[in-house]
Amino acid sequence: MSLATKTVAESAAVPADDPRRSWGAVLALARFEARDLLRYIPVLVTLVLYVGYTAWTLFHQKDGMEAFPALQNADRATQTGPLLLGIALFVCVNRCTLRSRRRGTDRQFDVLVMEPWRRTVAHVLSVVPFAAVTALVVLGEFARQALRPGAVGHGSLLELTVGPLYVLLCGAFGVLLARLVPSTFAAPVGVVGLFVLSVFVSAGTSGAEWTRWLSPIVGETSTNTVLPSDLIGRPAAWHALYLTGLFLLLALGAVLASGGRTLWLKAGAAGALALTLAGAVGQSGGASPELAAARERVSVSPQRDQTCVRRGGSTYCAFPEWTGVTGDWAGVVDRVQSLAGGTAARQPLLVRQRVEARYGLDGDAAIEPLTTAHQVTVGTRWGGNRVPEFAVAVGYVLVAGDESKGSELCDGRVVTTMWLALGGAAHPMADLANVRLDDSVTGSASVLAPTSGLSMTAGQTDVVRELLHRPRAEVTASVKQHWAELTASGVSTARVARVLGTEVPKGAKDCAEE
Repeated sequence: MSLATKTVAESAAVPADDPRRSWGAVLALARFEARDLLRYIPVLVTLVLYVGYTAWTLFHQKDGMEAFPALQNADRATQTGPLLLGIALFVCVNRCTLRSRRRGTDRQFDVLVMEPWRRTVAHVLSVVPFAAVTALVVLGEFARQALRPGAVGHGSLLELTVGPLYVLLCGAFGVLLARLVPSTFAAPVGVVGLFVLSVFVSAGTSGAEWTRWLSPIVGETSTNTVLPSDLIGRPAAWHALYLTGLFLLLALGAVLASGGRTLWLKAGAAGALALTLAGAVGQSGGASPELAAARERVSVSPQRDQTCVRRGGSTYCAFPEWTGVTGDWAGVVDRVQSLAGGTAARQPLLVRQRVEARYGLDGDAAIEPLTTAHQVTVGTRWGGNRVPEFAVAVGYVLVAGDESKGSELCDGRVVTTMWLALGGAAHPMADLANVRLDDSVTGSASVLAPTSGLSMTAGQTDVVRELLHRPRAEVTASVKQHWAELTASGVSTARVARVLGTEVPKGAKDCAEE
């Protein structure tokens, strides 16, 4: 049935000297081949998985960092989804292109008015509907993130084109391989060979910039770094040009290998080669001196690029794309200060957004703590665990005076700090686990913060856990009443426990246990 349908589609090119009818037949054959590709289980399964999984993740996102997506990272997150679909299309398009050879019908097709090279064009065009579906999924995925109330930053349309172009590239390569190596074993071997080659080239060149960008999809070492949009520095335009030229080069190469020898086909192949080379050269330049200088400035002197607003008694300085989040920061500061006593409850703070941008998107370097009194660092990621981590930073600045002293807290003040950070939270025990490096609520552990964190002993953890289970108003009153003693340098954990009316942990230590 499929062979007869295909023959009818190809026979629609009568008369042969009518170009309009000829291209009409090519399009008809392309539609048939696209429908036939859906009959292949790998294509159907990967397409359903891609669309279904993307839809499920978009409509089942939880609160936390997912509620505050950075669009300059969200555009790149759309690129890995089509990976399996592209591989499946590469193998199955190759098999479709070899169908007539496998079934011994090449001689029958040779008597049709549609030339072999036009049939090759139809096979290449059969991938276009799958690229269109990929484009719709990519746009839907990005639009969903952009419409979230907490979204920040700006995405790149050119980064969004990588997924669809990758699908087209895989299809064109499958057709070309079928014309050059007419064997059904070529495609599976080609998949393995390309994977091995990519690993070998990457390792052999130590991740050189020019070789890294020869891959269709270029990821980053770090997925945690969020830079302002104008500091991303990825050559998205050049890479899109490179992928477009490479797709056209592979497609036209397959057509030429099928006997297409017209002048415009040769000229098109030459133009595609020029586009590919131009894109490859343009994307290999790395970060410009201007970009490196801008990253240096943002890392060392962020105040030059920030907008400051005053909320309550404190000041909040953020990069332009994050000014809408300052209200959330202020909410955390107000909550923490409401539990403090003495002058700390009314102490004006300067909350400054900071990021280490000098290493680009591949760097996860720690941010050095501020040494100026009453200044608190907040990062470029927000939501989820970042909220209690910021609360910890606010807490130890109120207790110790400045960020640089936070890592020096090794006594009972750790308990006071953790109560300030977690006592007013909606889910304090969950936040306690989230800010600890090992996600525990018992024993000793390191506590995370935007800059330097804290170290909690097992005894301090026991005291904090008991405080979080007691009525909030009762503990708050005790903390305010004994604020000077609870924040005095050298106060022991046992003394803090007695003052706050909790059980004194046996063998309580004032430094992290080894």
